[in-house]
Amino acid sequence: MDACTLGDLLDIVGGPSVRLHTAPAGLTVPVTEALLYDAHAPLPRRPGALLLAVGVRAAAAGPLVRAAAEAGLTGVVVRGADGPVGEAETHGIALLSVDEDAAWHHVHLLLASAIGARPAAPGSGLGDLFALADAIAAGVGGATAIEDPRQRLLAYSTVAGQPVDEDRRQGILGLQVPASAENTEQYRTLFAAERPVRLPALSEADLPRLAMAVRAGGETLGSVWVIDGGTLAPDAEETLAQGAATAALLLLRARAAQELARHQSGDLLRRLLDGTADAPAAAVRLGVEGEVRVVAFALDTTTSVPDAERTALRLLDVVRLQCEARYGRHACVLVDGVVYALLPGPGARHRPLAEDIVRRAGQALRVPVRAGLGELVPDVSEVVGSRADADLVLRVLDPERPVATVDEVRPRVTLLRLAEVLGERRELTAGAWQRVLAYDAGHGTEYARTLVCWFDAGCDMAGAAELLAVHPNTCRYRLRQVRQHVGIDLADPDERLVLWLQLRVLAGLSAARATP
Repeated sequence: MDACTLGDLLDIVGGPSVRLHTAPAGLTVPVTEALLYDAHAPLPRRPGALLLAVGVRAAAAGPLVRAAAEAGLTGVVVRGADGPVGEAETHGIALLSVDEDAAWHHVHLLLASAIGARPAAPGSGLGDLFALADAIAAGVGGATAIEDPRQRLLAYSTVAGQPVDEDRRQGILGLQVPASAENTEQYRTLFAAERPVRLPALSEADLPRLAMAVRAGGETLGSVWVIDGGTLAPDAEETLAQGAATAALLLLRARAAQELARHQSGDLLRRLLDGTADAPAAAVRLGVEGEVRVVAFALDTTTSVPDAERTALRLLDVVRLQCEARYGRHACVLVDGVVYALLPGPGARHRPLAEDIVRRAGQALRVPVRAGLGELVPDVSEVVGSRADADLVLRVLDPERPVATVDEVRPRVTLLRLAEVLGERRELTAGAWQRVLAYDAGHGTEYARTLVCWFDAGCDMAGAAELLAVHPNTCRYRLRQVRQHVGIDLADPDERLVLWLQLRVLAGLSAARATP
């Protein structure tokens, strides 16, 4: 198994928690452990270690940085933003920082967990949790279960001879603690306590429990439950407390491994979307084969969003959660404010899923969300095109239509692309349409609107008059004036076609907009 690198570590904990100031040796240097600095002990020679500068002010950490470099350490972590960047660069050692108010024991636990993480699919680390459940059961003297905060069973002991009850059996069968008002009250009591608590049996058929919340840095990660069949060890509470601390470390490592796997899948998807990834290899790593579609989710830009960057990250979480609930391990990525998801076939499931995500995200974020679905393509080698479709669909959506497939808005995206192509070439943007608009602007006339409605009505005077809500003679008069003042030959079908395209596409005029 490859060693954790500085880059891997930052992928997991970088950002608000841990900030990188400099890495002269690059991000591929190994990180093997996190050490707490002890001013009263010699600095150990531990190549690859990160040294947490406990008791040293960031601005005064220069000597410590030099000593760490001499000891072969990978980097130093200071508390505060004013660390010795110059010294770190001079001595070729990484410098990282955490917030001024961060607790060193929390930082140490966070880094140690991340360093021990490896890319893995969701659910990794459960073998270690089952082994821990057996160890706690043997030490405490009762059947043990480890749960997440949503009362889902993550692991349970299998030590022979320990009594169990019906609640335990049902929990194992469904991997979920049976819900009841009494259970809810016990969890409230448990999560309010700092130490193990003894909880009474919920019925005559059940047994009492000894339980403890699993926490790390103030965050509740789950809980450990031990059945009290009357044979618990005298030091059961202390043993359970130690077991809960170990469970916290394992849960953090499993979560860190999952986050690293998500990051790597997201990075692979990003390269697949921009066409720089090897498509067959990417398909294998992402576990995707056959038809796929790119769906793009974005915040409604017509709505004011106070913290758009943070809200976009929350949107990524919502999209990823809903996609993983339906497809298991899933790749999603945030690129320039847009969340992209790669959905496998069959394609009939994609639009309902996108609608559901838009509804859930809008409720959770309190910001309207839109979703554009690209073309369903045969395999991942064509996702660049599907992504381009999805981006175009996003641009033509509106509050009345927040979700659409490219086929549903094909005319609008075609005109949009045509406008972009026309706008790139001078010879395609030149012509009579600009003279018509200039004449309208200078004389207060509506010749451009009249022309568009006449074209849209198939050059039928009565139809154009109806679109404009004027008399047909008014249309005839306006068209004569266009010929006279602008010099357009409306008898030439080619000129009519070009003029209609330019007014519709470049000027953005249409019969619908022309109607008063």
